[in-house]
Amino acid sequence: MNPSETFELSPEVVALGTRRSYIELGARDRARQLLDPGTFRELLGPFDRLESPWLPMQGIVPQSDDGCVVAKGAIGGKPAVAIALEGKFQGGSIGEVCGMKIATALHLARTDNEKGITTGAVLSVESGGVRLQEANMGELVLAEIYAEIVALRLHAPVIAVVAGMTGAFGGMSLATALCSHVVMTRQARLSMNGPEVIELEAGVEELDARDKPFIWSLCGGAQRFATGFADRLVEDDAAQVSAAVVDLLRQGVPEVFRTSMIDLFLSRLAALDTGRQWTPGDIRETWAKGGAR
Repeated sequence: MNPSETFELSPEVVALGTRRSYIELGARDRARQLLDPGTFRELLGPFDRLESPWLPMQGIVPQSDDGCVVAKGAIGGKPAVAIALEGKFQGGSIGEVCGMKIATALHLARTDNEKGITTGAVLSVESGGVRLQEANMGELVLAEIYAEIVALRLHAPVIAVVAGMTGAFGGMSLATALCSHVVMTRQARLSMNGPEVIELEAGVEELDARDKPFIWSLCGGAQRFATGFADRLVEDDAAQVSAAVVDLLRQGVPEVFRTSMIDLFLSRLAALDTGRQWTPGDIRETWAKGGAR
């Protein structure tokens, strides 16, 4: 090979090399990424040391922000609040402290809207659900989160971003579903019960949690987008995630919320022939053709 020869990389390879992964960002950097540059202002940050009082009682080291970052700022030049869960701390699970941080942030955003200050919210979800060590408190605070999402979304969009690696499961899958819009990456997962839980309860014959391609074909970002449970499917690119959030916030409050489409989902369920085994591909094809609508 002639040392003087040069090779041109394809635009796809160049784009991949310059992409900044959203998945690899921690919760604080995710919240900062979602807000306009220079507008990030964290509320109840780590130096406030608002920790879980329950974890040390069970021999678990707490985190000084309880795995939840809340920040005010602007998105697309408009006031907004960004909330991000840290999946690396207790699996992003919801306990008393981090749950109340989320609920209170949404409440403050709703109060701003009621005062005439249009304020959207973005919730970066990375959670397996309720924190088992704080089960009762976690369940109670999830109810607060649900109520605040439903109240706020009447005034301004509430956007959920599910990226990976944990995904959105359990109680936080319901919070995600209640949001005005959902943004997912291909690596993300969204489901009420996680694969390991289903396997534990129903057996490996029903679902093998080790079968990663099958799991992602069931609840991965591409499948959720194709079947209407996510509004945007983006690559693992921080800039793409931000652009999708800005665009959805600018669209304003949707005319119909997904949680109001009861007849649609009931008709889809009624049209499924339970006498045969449906595959994820079958579901996507049926929905694409307008079947069961």
